[in-house]
Amino acid sequence: MGNFLPSTDAQRREMMDAVGVSTIEELYTDIPADLRKLAAEAVDDLPKGVSEFEALEQMKQLAKKNRVFDAIFRGAGAYWHYVPAVVSRVAAKEAFVTAYTPYQPEISQGILQTIFEYQTMLCELTGMDAGNASVYDGATAAAEAAAMCRERNRNLTLLAAGLNPESIETVQTYGFGADTESWIVPNKDGRLDLDALKSALNAGVASLILQSPNYFGVIENVPAIAELVHAAGAKLVLSMNPTAMALLASPGEMGADVAIGDGQPLGIPLSFGGPYLGFMACKKDMVRKLPGRIVGQTTDAQGRRCFVLTLQAREQHIRREKASSNICSNQALCALTAAAYCAAMGPQGLTEVARACYDNAHYLASELGKIKGFALVNPDAPFFHEFLTQAPANTDQVLKALEDTGILGGLPVNGGILWCATERNTKAQMDKLIEKVKAVIA
Repeated sequence: MGNFLPSTDAQRREMMDAVGVSTIEELYTDIPADLRKLAAEAVDDLPKGVSEFEALEQMKQLAKKNRVFDAIFRGAGAYWHYVPAVVSRVAAKEAFVTAYTPYQPEISQGILQTIFEYQTMLCELTGMDAGNASVYDGATAAAEAAAMCRERNRNLTLLAAGLNPESIETVQTYGFGADTESWIVPNKDGRLDLDALKSALNAGVASLILQSPNYFGVIENVPAIAELVHAAGAKLVLSMNPTAMALLASPGEMGADVAIGDGQPLGIPLSFGGPYLGFMACKKDMVRKLPGRIVGQTTDAQGRRCFVLTLQAREQHIRREKASSNICSNQALCALTAAAYCAAMGPQGLTEVARACYDNAHYLASELGKIKGFALVNPDAPFFHEFLTQAPANTDQVLKALEDTGILGGLPVNGGILWCATERNTKAQMDKLIEKVKAVIA
């Protein structure tokens, strides 16, 4: 295979003469010799290049090692939704697929418009005043939200026990770096324990991060929690599944100050865990603390509609160690994908998907509950499209049997099994799961 170098020998010689070196190797003398030797040996050990055809065949063989399921009944933060073809088509346009952040943003009007439209739809969905585009995933959104809410005399973050464990761990990791504390408030009967919350709320609490529906699928009593948190002078950060927001009350309607979550259900495929989309939106009084890109609409000198980046006081080149995360092009593309999905589905389509998720999950829960050993853990608690059942003694055997028939079953968690159903799960698939479980239990 040939080599491509963007400059000629003469140009390289001219550049080396300008910096006072005679060989390319002299540019790397600051790197210890033993490390340079290791690097050279690693390059020598690389296999020789192959043709496009040969590379494709190698990738096909690797792909055959992947397990592809006919039906997925597992959620826990990543969900099996249908993505309309138009969404992938729009997101794959060459003008959007770029590895470079538009640091001269005003000349990238198309990119800015897509971000503006995403932020607008996000605000409509969450009931908030401003949204960003965006952070890495739901877990980093939780950590950034905790940082947003901290004040000089309030730096303690409360974490609901029903928050996704990955979010809890990420908040704690960020907090360790910032030398701040976080406490976990326990659950009671599947929901946040309000008495425990009252005891934990003190003058040093900056915020409570709550998830509803929570990690175990239960819908929290958000308005009551918001009232308690605000009475203590703290902020409420509410993490929600964006699909659920099409059916349930929005974070803004329920009294949240900051709305966060993972935007993966909005048209982003599972993709072995990423890249995903952490959405964030907030009330107007907190907008200057919101990380990521915020695009505004204005007019140019000729009075034409145009878009600009605004509120860059959060960025690292101004605030230094107090800055929030610097979010670049990869997240803009995920935000674009979510915007394309929301535009393609529209309010009615989003509501229909949410209703189908709700109905399918409740049908599956009802049928599983008829099988010995699979009763709902929190039978009186409302849920959306995830629910926790008891687990039989042979749980591993049950899940393995499902896998053998092309079904990825629920996730073992807290001594039970966390199940999920979306609009993609047909009645035939659910009935097949039920029959297989019955056969193994029998």
